[in-house]
Amino acid sequence: MKLCLFNDYRIGIAVEEEVVDVTEAFAAVPKPAWPYPQSDWVIQHFDDVRAKVEELSRTSARIPLSEVKLRAPVANPGKIIGAPINYKDHIAEANADTQINHGKTFTELDQFGLFLKANSSLIGCSEEIQIPFADRRTDHEVELAVVIGRKAKRVPRKEALDYVFGYTIGLDMTVRGPEFPTFRKSPDTFCVLGPWIVTKDEIADPNALDLSIRVNREVKQASNTKYLIFDVQRLIEYASAIYTLNPGDVIMTGTPAGVGPVAPGDVLEALVPEIGAMTVRVGG
Repeated sequence: MKLCLFNDYRIGIAVEEEVVDVTEAFAAVPKPAWPYPQSDWVIQHFDDVRAKVEELSRTSARIPLSEVKLRAPVANPGKIIGAPINYKDHIAEANADTQINHGKTFTELDQFGLFLKANSSLIGCSEEIQIPFADRRTDHEVELAVVIGRKAKRVPRKEALDYVFGYTIGLDMTVRGPEFPTFRKSPDTFCVLGPWIVTKDEIADPNALDLSIRVNREVKQASNTKYLIFDVQRLIEYASAIYTLNPGDVIMTGTPAGVGPVAPGDVLEALVPEIGAMTVRVGG
């Protein structure tokens, strides 16, 4: 099932080239009371209404995808967690490029840990990426993004996928410079998720997915998640050892080699065949 948010945050299921509005399925779900939980309301309650969602996806009217504005498929993630150097080929290119490393020598993920991206950086693929510093390099980084489905703390690797809701495509946009990653990766519009979340039952192995990005129709990054240093299960184990993961939290799994600068007017096309494709423009 492909869960999306569209237009004025209607809840939809993408079916081929159309969207079915299933917002009605959530009508009986109680709205959260203050203090609001640190989780996404739709993801948290999806299993409670899944039967109704499936019924509506078969019977309700459909809207062409071309006529809707796709939002980020998670509206309110409590956390967006990044894995900074999780492919060996990206480590090699980072160490060879002074604009990326700024004097650091990168080894592997467990030596550098994870980072957080601000929730305010989140957009969907129908919105535009904005470059905050015209005089500095801003790079694309395509990634598999994992959406957590239920509360998780100190999860062992063998149980990690039990806590996954689904998978989406992520762009971890990055300003190059000497500052900490959380600063350089958190400007508004610097976390693009989309076009929807594919529920985990449709992905046999998240560690065997092709992923790629084209910039103005030229392939810039192309790899497979089998090359992740910390695979999806290890990332969940690692993250949940220090963070409590809540429904809707997002783990960006890292980017392969081929990162490069973008400029106003560029068109980015990201693809994970088992999930789908999304196109986003750089504004300006």
